[in-house]
Amino acid sequence: MDFFGILTMVGGLALFLYGMQVLGDGLSKASGGRMERILEKLTSSRLKAVFLGAAVTAVIQSSSAATVMVVGFVNSGIMRLSQAIGVIMGANIGTTVTSWILSLSGIESGNFWLRLLKPSSFAPVLAIIGVGILLFSGRGKKKNLAQIFVGFAVLMFGMETMSDAVKPLADVPEVKSLFVLFSSPIPGLLAGLFLTALLQSSSASIGILQALCAAGAISYGSAVPIIMGQNIGTCVTALLSSVGTSPNARRAAFVHLYFNVIGTAAFMTLFYGLHGIVNFPFMEQPAEAYGIAVVHSVFNIFAAALLLPFADGLEKLAYLTIRKDASENREIRHVDADAKILDSRFLDKPSFAMEQCRRVASHMAVAAKESYMRTLDLLHQFDQDKAEEIVRLEEDTDRYEDMIGTYLLKLSGQRLSEKDGRSLLLFLESIGDFERISDHAADIMEAYREMWDKEKKFSNKARVELDIFARAVANMMEMTLEVFDREDALRALEIQPLAQVVSELGAEVRSRHIRRLRKGKCTIEMGFLLVDIVTGCERIAAHCSHIAVSVIEVQEESLARHGFMNALRGNESEELKQLYQGFRGKYVLP
Repeated sequence: MDFFGILTMVGGLALFLYGMQVLGDGLSKASGGRMERILEKLTSSRLKAVFLGAAVTAVIQSSSAATVMVVGFVNSGIMRLSQAIGVIMGANIGTTVTSWILSLSGIESGNFWLRLLKPSSFAPVLAIIGVGILLFSGRGKKKNLAQIFVGFAVLMFGMETMSDAVKPLADVPEVKSLFVLFSSPIPGLLAGLFLTALLQSSSASIGILQALCAAGAISYGSAVPIIMGQNIGTCVTALLSSVGTSPNARRAAFVHLYFNVIGTAAFMTLFYGLHGIVNFPFMEQPAEAYGIAVVHSVFNIFAAALLLPFADGLEKLAYLTIRKDASENREIRHVDADAKILDSRFLDKPSFAMEQCRRVASHMAVAAKESYMRTLDLLHQFDQDKAEEIVRLEEDTDRYEDMIGTYLLKLSGQRLSEKDGRSLLLFLESIGDFERISDHAADIMEAYREMWDKEKKFSNKARVELDIFARAVANMMEMTLEVFDREDALRALEIQPLAQVVSELGAEVRSRHIRRLRKGKCTIEMGFLLVDIVTGCERIAAHCSHIAVSVIEVQEESLARHGFMNALRGNESEELKQLYQGFRGKYVLP
């Protein structure tokens, strides 16, 4: 092979690897995180976990990606180690789908329909359709479908280019000698292991092996041990991913390793034992692409069938490797658990990473709401425990803002779907509002604490007025959480009429306080505290209103914030007028 032949081969390999990445990304986006959510919601049934693990891996086209995700699930506490074992076994079976698709390149027939099944025949058609969609209608789900088509076409073109480039190697004596060396179990296994560890993908290394087979450069005797090594080599990705994770996550990575090592040892012992007795005639024959797919599938199904009954033993072996320590028994706070959910391993699957952000952002919103709700009881009786809880919730929302914001910035660099892109903008806009809500709740609590320290109380009338006002804000807070969780722009429209009522109530509470002050029924000192509480509630309402507008903005890009607000202030909608009247009748000061 001359320089240009090597260049063509490397170029084909580059296209093959890139096509596989584009195809996997397109499939992941098209699934919208559904495949990953299926994994997340597994039951305790190991057999079901195997089937689901196989199905998800077949869709996302990478056992390494699926296993890395499982490590992330275990690390964040979403999945138990016992559940992960079945998924890992299934992922190894699911990855064989890629080799079956690639084996279609070996179809040889004069029949039109059979020739059409050959990837080199239909890949150009998919490329034309995919590029056409990208050029003329590259939005949303259509764009994801186009990416799948183009990715598959590039992958198959790279496969064909690679196969054509390596054909001359079949006649090179040195190459033949090398593959004769690989026909010995240990050298062949090590060759497959190192190739897969280098590429970080067993599907990619199997594809290269099938390209060599298409050139007639390798026999089954060499291919079998290489395939065994490829299955062990794919464990490297999960092992590297588990560095710095929780003990259980590292155990999941070791389960993956032990499954493949034990499965390989058992399979090779049985296979070469039988070969020594009956002398398989096909071992010296040139390997074919479909034969590679058969060996790959048989091995992984054999390993899963053999080791599934001994899944508890694999779990115990993992615990022997990573021993349990006292720190694993400590109870962790909710915010600490959420920090683990935002795992960097999920960034390669943006749709699922966004789902994790949505979950944690919802927890942050609940913490902000609870910090305010606890202030409602302090009006009537100050409680030190509730005050400390408000302080803790305020600290939690500070941490939430930092970790969600950091994760979203990382996620913004990934290729997101249109829907996920809108959600990302909403979260970036809203987490600051939720953090400020908890700050204002803490300020309100401090006003009540000062009253308690000085043994002061509001008059009965002032308490009744504040209670009505504060509960109107609480209603607004609850509506805001519902709008934020559902990203419901229509429901968000209903918040502004309530915000208008809250603003009027705040002004009325202040006005009544001034009248009491003039009549000598209230002291200036208590007046300052009342104003502090009212101001805090008004600011919380303002942040709720801002979150509602943010939801509308990301759902309706054509509406600018100020234009939207002016339209609402003008009460142009009859429906909004009715909502306003309903809220005004509900929250009336006596």
